[in-house]
Amino acid sequence: MSGRAAPLGVRETAIAGLLTVDLPLHGDARGWFKEHWHRDRMVALGLPDFGPVQQNLSYNAAVGTTRGFHAEPWDKYLGVASGRAFGAWVDLREGSGFGRTVTLELGPGTAVFVPRGVANAFQTLEPDTVYSYLVNDHWSPDAAYPAINLGDPVLGVEWPVPLDRAIVSDKDRANPPLAQATRVPPLRTVVLGADGQLGRALRGAYAGESDGSVRFLTRHDLDLRDADAIREHDWSGVGTIVNAAAYTAVDLAEAEGRADAWAVNAVAVGAIADVARRRRMTLVHVSTEYVFDGSRHPHREDEPPSPLGAYGASKAAGELAAQGVARHYLVRTSWVVGDGPNFVRTMRRCAEDGTDPTVVTDQTGRPTFADELARGIRHLLDSGAPYGVYHLSNAGPVVSWFDLARAVFRELGHDPDRVTPTTAAAYATRFATAGRPVAARPSHSEFDLSKLRATGFEPEPAEIALRHHLLRHR
Repeated sequence: MSGRAAPLGVRETAIAGLLTVDLPLHGDARGWFKEHWHRDRMVALGLPDFGPVQQNLSYNAAVGTTRGFHAEPWDKYLGVASGRAFGAWVDLREGSGFGRTVTLELGPGTAVFVPRGVANAFQTLEPDTVYSYLVNDHWSPDAAYPAINLGDPVLGVEWPVPLDRAIVSDKDRANPPLAQATRVPPLRTVVLGADGQLGRALRGAYAGESDGSVRFLTRHDLDLRDADAIREHDWSGVGTIVNAAAYTAVDLAEAEGRADAWAVNAVAVGAIADVARRRRMTLVHVSTEYVFDGSRHPHREDEPPSPLGAYGASKAAGELAAQGVARHYLVRTSWVVGDGPNFVRTMRRCAEDGTDPTVVTDQTGRPTFADELARGIRHLLDSGAPYGVYHLSNAGPVVSWFDLARAVFRELGHDPDRVTPTTAAAYATRFATAGRPVAARPSHSEFDLSKLRATGFEPEPAEIALRHHLLRHR
């Protein structure tokens, strides 16, 4: 072999996600050389960055050796190191493509990327054929996966060596036809912290998904204070983790809650990130404006963390862990209001039981209603927005806690003048005098929302969201 090698290329096939790769062969009188896997070049051409962790070689002595169809629970990148083979693939994933078949002759200059859920088979066309494949999960003899019969006429595969003369294992000959095949479901989404304000809102956002594609875990299902339990949890079949759990007792984090804050907000996130990295999952991690000191505003995504207290520091540490996952959405939010204890609920109680509250005027931001936060998270996932950091709150004018309290009173038909203004310093002094810890809070919490808007998401104005929230939570 000599002369100029054909260029590297990636081509689509009739099965979604099944890609063929044209590999340049560099040859001379000695033989040839090829780069079977080149991450940077191939990913740039459209091959998934699938993170192989194991390479396997199958030596096949005789022509007509036939293996498959198997749909293992991992992605594969395969090719022929020596000899020639006939490859065949069948889509066993749920959806309109189920049963679609592709065939192709494989030589040293061709490779194929096979996504999870697509069954793979091959038959050797030359003696001493060596079949090579990289996988992104470690092979296990206990792995369960669907398989179908090589000779099912529904598939229409014309094997070069008829199967009655081919070398086929008894197990492969006994595989069921396509009509009896188990359909491979899509990778599931797991929501952690399912009983919190955001977790409950995410339940609503995914209420229409009745196929088990989203699973909600509470603290009883998985205690995030136990990092070992996180790593040992059964994550099989999971493609996305949404970490909606957090230790949010901001003031207690300065005292007896410090250890729990770090366990949940930092150590647990590190363990979750380890799982997501190893299994190539997408991680959605929710953080807070408390990672900033409030001296800059509005806060942009590229602002360096500058936490004022233990809670903010624990959340900043969790952010660093989450950003170590290649496929991550780090969503910072502020002033969350949902189904649970929150500022709006407290003000409603004050309005209705005759209490006249004293509320801080010199801390500003925008509230984030949990339904809107859940909608934004689902938008990022469903739209395939670029991975990275996003700021998410409701839209509208920047307000103080005092302004928000008055708005709650007004919406409920109570006199907003019952709300008395105070300063953050005076508020802290009052509680410190009573012996209660008070964490320092950022004076400005408002976010720049332009990066989120660039993905096609327009946050609802907070004034409208407040009205809807009060009507729903009577």
